[in-house]
Amino acid sequence: MTKIVVSNLYQKENLSHMVQDYIKDLILRGIYKEGTRVLETELAEQLGISRGPVREAIKTLEQRGILTVEARKGAYVTCFDDNDVQEVFEIRLLLENSILEELINNEILTEEDFRALDQNVDEMIAIVESDEPYEEKVLAVNKKDIEFHQYLWARSGSKRKEHMLNDLFFQLRLAMLYDTRVTEDLMRTATDHNEIIKYLRAGDLANSKKALEDSIITM
Repeated sequence: MTKIVVSNLYQKENLSHMVQDYIKDLILRGIYKEGTRVLETELAEQLGISRGPVREAIKTLEQRGILTVEARKGAYVTCFDDNDVQEVFEIRLLLENSILEELINNEILTEEDFRALDQNVDEMIAIVESDEPYEEKVLAVNKKDIEFHQYLWARSGSKRKEHMLNDLFFQLRLAMLYDTRVTEDLMRTATDHNEIIKYLRAGDLANSKKALEDSIITM
């Protein structure tokens, strides 16, 4: 039997991805807050790995706008202000409006799709009405929110747009978390999606776009 040798580069890349996911989880859970220093040595010790993959992970997250690195200051969690949030939402809106056009003009969505979307909203509402701590609700609702939109991205068949939106995935989640914590209206975050479903089902492009905008531009 031929022995399979896994290269050091492949192992390093896998470790780097693991570190990226670990850092993002710490951010989403509020353990790493905006402006928190991200220390290579500390992460390497926590994960029991060398500093190389940690350094690569930090570099990648910097390129994606999640971390900011400054000379002699190191890496820290990027701070999102109102303008940053608005910019991310506007980019998202531009791409998603194009996806709505694909879905409606090509009559892509079926009753099975609408049932799946309805179920997603029902699950969001159940989370809001649950007895879970508020911060846990914020994380869970925003996860379901992104899943709702990812479903539409995938169904559109617009692979490039889907890829671009998925590249924005974490920045979208950060922006949505920031926005939801400001408005403190999780039920609105959930139920606004019913309007999107209603107009998609009716094939009403103009009002579908308006419902989408109303759901994501709230500041």
